[in-house]
Amino acid sequence: MADQDRHAPKVRLEESERSVAPPTAVAPAPLPVPGTVATPCARDIASPAIRTASYYQAPRYAALDLGTNNCRLLIARPDGASFRVVDAFSRIVRLGEGVAKSGELCDAAMDRTLEALHICRRKMDERNVSRARLVSTEACRAAKNGRDFLARIEKETGLALELLDRQGEAHLAAAGCAALADEQASSIILFDIGGGSTELVWLSVKNCGQKDIRSRIRAWTSMPLGVVSLAERHGGVHVCGKTFEAMVQETGAMLEPFAAEAREARAEPGFHLLGTSGTVTTLGGIFLGLERYDRRRVDGLWMQAEEIDGVLQELLAMSYRERAENGCIGRERADLVLAGCAIFEAIRRAFPAKRVRIGDRGLREGMLMEMMREDGVLRRASSR
Repeated sequence: MADQDRHAPKVRLEESERSVAPPTAVAPAPLPVPGTVATPCARDIASPAIRTASYYQAPRYAALDLGTNNCRLLIARPDGASFRVVDAFSRIVRLGEGVAKSGELCDAAMDRTLEALHICRRKMDERNVSRARLVSTEACRAAKNGRDFLARIEKETGLALELLDRQGEAHLAAAGCAALADEQASSIILFDIGGGSTELVWLSVKNCGQKDIRSRIRAWTSMPLGVVSLAERHGGVHVCGKTFEAMVQETGAMLEPFAAEAREARAEPGFHLLGTSGTVTTLGGIFLGLERYDRRRVDGLWMQAEEIDGVLQELLAMSYRERAENGCIGRERADLVLAGCAIFEAIRRAFPAKRVRIGDRGLREGMLMEMMREDGVLRRASSR
């Protein structure tokens, strides 16, 4: 297992901070009047009184990513040149369930999502978050009633979610994961396999210094294809070799234009792939033989091409029951993991690489870093 990148964001949850509670209960602050916040979807959640409380040592930032499959929240505080996680929440809600066929979000999926978002709002209030960015991605982009659901979310939870476009999603994925790139590589292909879409970025690495992440992106794409949509079309419970190959071929055909545009990346010195998603972290956990998934061991892991081949074959040989009982997969993802592996395999065929680095980080980390840089808190922290 590779060592952790020393420049990677600090995402260890602080147990000491978990136990910190406000001295008095405070009702949620009202949302600001539209047009009064400069940054889209940045919300002043905590009241000024709370922000000046004696126990409150640094501003709390929140990043929420409502995807096709998961609802994820990170709450963090600045720490030197990066950040330290104060609280986190993740729940599989399958918001995009059935969207590929019906074109709409179903009632059950919206109810599950609202339940998770109420928990997120409560955590943000309890942690006295002073600034947040809250985004939704492919499920709400693709569904006819996606924008209506976002309005319902704001009405029922007080959380105003931004409908993130595909370019924004690719940029945030790069911002969240770029620290894991090998500093000696000229460029890499970074990919994020989601529930309803997959983003790929051709990113310059070597001799970039502190250059803004957007200026380092040489090409990007977002395919409207993810683990949920692919599994719904091909099936995810019983997947034979023929079905798996059909999923690889479908993804590969969609990937061809970007593969042609970024073909030169493969020949550059130090080239490697950098992946972030439940698919690649699952592969990492299985490779390490973990009985239960452990982010601390998987985030930053290097895997060689032949090691990935071995884990893919191991997964293809598993029955649905065996996948469901695996501690790194679980019942909620057992019917999706092979679709994700097929997308990963198509990426590997388009961009052959001897090694892949795995990151358990993505949009949320990218949003946190961007907000903290905009506020100047990282520079102040690192200069002290």
